[in-house]
Amino acid sequence: VQLQASGGGLVQAGGSLRLSCAASGSTFSRYAMGWFRQAPGKEREFVAAISRSGSTTYYADSVKGRFTISRDNAKNTVYLQLNSLKPEDTAVYYCAADWSSYLTTNPAYWGQGTQVTVSS
Repeated sequence: VQLQASGGGLVQAGGSLRLSCAASGSTFSRYAMGWFRQAPGKEREFVAAISRSGSTTYYADSVKGRFTISRDNAKNTVYLQLNSLKPEDTAVYYCAADWSSYLTTNPAYWGQGTQVTVSS
């Protein structure tokens, strides 16, 4: 599967963005999907994941209550709604996928990343 992330940008603290990740090349509904991020000088970290059915979602504690992951299997797309953004959310956001019901800790497939910058 090929993944193409988009929707990043520059936003003020407290603002919102919606990231999208379009999948192609395989049966999207058979993949668990997720988002990770990497800030400058830091390790990549898990942000959110959604099961292949869409019935189960997981979030990092740092984003719980502010970010929402969703998927549209008809459009082969997974979304990440980012609300109440903070400067510490600044990072390159990557979408990821696994051919499984639930995302693993080291997904097999990765998109190219989209930059999110939050100004204070």
